[in-house]
Amino acid sequence: MAEKACVKRLQKEYRALCKEPVSHVTARPSPNDILEWHYVLEGSEGTPFAGGYYYGKINFPPEYPFKPPGIRMTTPNGRFMTQKKICLSMSDFHPESWNPMWSVSSILTGLLSFMIDNSPTTGSVKTTVAEKERLANSSLAFNCKNPTFKKIFPEYVQKYEEQHLSNQPVPEQVSPNPRPLEKTGNSKNHVKQSFPTWVLLLLVSICGVVMALPLLQL
Repeated sequence: MAEKACVKRLQKEYRALCKEPVSHVTARPSPNDILEWHYVLEGSEGTPFAGGYYYGKINFPPEYPFKPPGIRMTTPNGRFMTQKKICLSMSDFHPESWNPMWSVSSILTGLLSFMIDNSPTTGSVKTTVAEKERLANSSLAFNCKNPTFKKIFPEYVQKYEEQHLSNQPVPEQVSPNPRPLEKTGNSKNHVKQSFPTWVLLLLVSICGVVMALPLLQL
């Protein structure tokens, strides 16, 4: 059970986060346990993590803020192992370096900065830039399969649904009865009108009379 000082401190930090959100960081305590916090880190622009949404948990000891928390990441990211404690100077791997003045926001800001660094540590993995970018692109879809994530971070679920809808192809609308194109202008393919028959007969008659005149003079 959390100590009274721990509960008051965590409640104060949550109010501070709600009042003044930290860039690229969202964190909320579990509705059923003030010692279990859930966070989302948004990948920084200009890094392989840009566009990524990294979900994880912070587990505070009952003696917080006098003892450091444990930190895990749930979303595959290419930098840290999933569901494994991450070794940081702000985590319970190094209680000797813990500073009681550090808060949830400073812990997560430090974790986000350490993601960009390539320094190896307990709980870290080594992957290519292309792999990190691939995992960043699929991170939100991965998170939205997690019931706890969907419950605590509904705004990210809505963001995913909006992105999913915007990527759907728009079907072409085809007219059910297309009208044939009308031919306009004087086309060479137009059928010429037939020469009148009576004109032909008149010409033949005239020619016959002209040819018969010499015979009549004999």
